[in-house]
Amino acid sequence: MMKSFFTGIGFGLLFMFLSCGQSTCAAEPTPEKGDSLFNGKDLTGWTGVHDVSFEVQEGNLRLIKGMGWLRSDKQYQDFILELECRALEPKYDSGIFLRAGLDGQPWPKDGWQVNLRYDALGGLVKGYKPVVPAESDEVPVNQWFKLKIEVKSKTVVLHVDGVKAWEYKNIDAERGYIGIQAENKSFDFRNIRLQELKAAAP
Repeated sequence: MMKSFFTGIGFGLLFMFLSCGQSTCAAEPTPEKGDSLFNGKDLTGWTGVHDVSFEVQEGNLRLIKGMGWLRSDKQYQDFILELECRALEPKYDSGIFLRAGLDGQPWPKDGWQVNLRYDALGGLVKGYKPVVPAESDEVPVNQWFKLKIEVKSKTVVLHVDGVKAWEYKNIDAERGYIGIQAENKSFDFRNIRLQELKAAAP
């Protein structure tokens, strides 16, 4: 009986060791351990910039209208950001700003943005210039999709619905705000979570 008990433990430890050889046991932090940037109740932690209208409806952060952006109250350097989005009207247009500054109107001057435009979904934009072409298909109106954006040093990696879309290695903004672009098209956002990463040594 005792021999069988220890044999069982041995097999269990062996299984754990082999399992942790896979990527699922990597030491990289996950956003589930990070902070929620949206409490589902109000706009605590967020500030509107220029002409924007955002509100909370049914637990979602809803972009109503405007030409401006909603920014986090805190600035970030290296992080993993996850969120879910859905467009509420055809030919939708919005975006997620990364390390954005406050200069510029209606949006951050030369700001880095993951595009949420219907025909360029998931592309990387700097200011008004496309930098990485969109490779994701247009998502139907009212259908949720998930973004995972990892920003570390000069590298940005985007996953859409769990699939890696691209990796770009020359972002020049070092620190700034997370932002949601308003471009007069209505959107919902939910489950916005951010895991700060330890900044790489210079």
